[in-house]
Amino acid sequence: MSKYNWYKRVCGVFLLWAGTAIALPAQTFTSLHNFDNTDGAYPQGPLIQARDGNFYGTTGYGGNSACKDGCGTVFKITPGGVLTTLHSFDNTDGSLPIAGLIQAANGNLYGTTFEGGTNNFGTVFKITTGGTLTTLHNFDYTDGSNSQGALLQATDGNLYGTTSGGGANGFGTVFKITAGGTVTTLHSFDFYTDGSSPIAGLIQASNGKFYGTTYDGAANGDGTVFKITPSGTLTTLHVFNGTDGNLPYAELVQATNGRLYGTTEEGGANGLGTVFEITANGALTTILSFNDVNGATPVAALVEGKNALYGTTYYGGASGDGTVFQITAGGILTTLHSFDIADGESPYAALVRATDGTFYGTTFDGGTSGDGTVFSLSVDLSAIAEP
Repeated sequence: MSKYNWYKRVCGVFLLWAGTAIALPAQTFTSLHNFDNTDGAYPQGPLIQARDGNFYGTTGYGGNSACKDGCGTVFKITPGGVLTTLHSFDNTDGSLPIAGLIQAANGNLYGTTFEGGTNNFGTVFKITTGGTLTTLHNFDYTDGSNSQGALLQATDGNLYGTTSGGGANGFGTVFKITAGGTVTTLHSFDFYTDGSSPIAGLIQASNGKFYGTTYDGAANGDGTVFKITPSGTLTTLHVFNGTDGNLPYAELVQATNGRLYGTTEEGGANGLGTVFEITANGALTTILSFNDVNGATPVAALVEGKNALYGTTYYGGASGDGTVFQITAGGILTTLHSFDIADGESPYAALVRATDGTFYGTTFDGGTSGDGTVFSLSVDLSAIAEP
């Protein structure tokens, strides 16, 4: 637990309902790569599968650079586990790329760094799948600082994101950036009124509006769920109060039923985090409180599979080193894998469901060198009943 709490300072099963037990779906867990610092360390952002079929991601530390512990990397990994380091940051072009990447319509990858760049408040960058990196923007605090969430390419073609600090009030921002690098601050948060530290990135729902969370702040200091229009009009949809969760760390996901789903790092019935459902208008239901046996401290976004959502917990499970879980819309949770240090520890990032249906992910640390891993998990989705 100490490493996670330290990293946060740097960066800023009892169910709640009755349910019948279900058989564990057939599955195959495979460790694909063990980071060793030279090729990166401590991956925090989620992988993406690009149009070439390979996966791309970032590590917050490591790589071949002048930084003491490495300033982080961008890497490519094949579905079979062959990893190529595409770029090692050297602080001048950013450091701590802890958010994941996105692939835009033009085929290039886009991301952010938490620190480094001209002003040391982080950057927005573009990188080709071949590894050519261009810095698009250096944050200067007035327009935001310390971006931690992945960017989003909206239907208007622009990129949208959040910064966990900076802006007019110092509590973080929502911003828009054009392909050419022009940044517009759409909203500056103000702690007590509308929340603070939007660590997670945004999603664009089917109604065209953006939805996100603030990690803390607002009336109870426990964070919020908000929506914001592309022009910057923000509405707070829900203020957490601890009993229904607090400290929402990860991006929301909109499921095929139209509802939004997310996690909170802490709070709930046992204080160990929750899974919640919220409508586009703000009606929130806590559907699970973690209890350590079934996981604890979910800091990653959920991903939708067949008739269920999939996610990870940073702690808890059989060995206390985190889990991969499945939760149905009806509220039945199944632990699919418990990490044990040797095969990885503390999965920080969301899973990605590949085109073949297999899930891929990373662990923040653990593995052969203790610097994190890349893994795959194949699950027999046909075994999951309709809700």
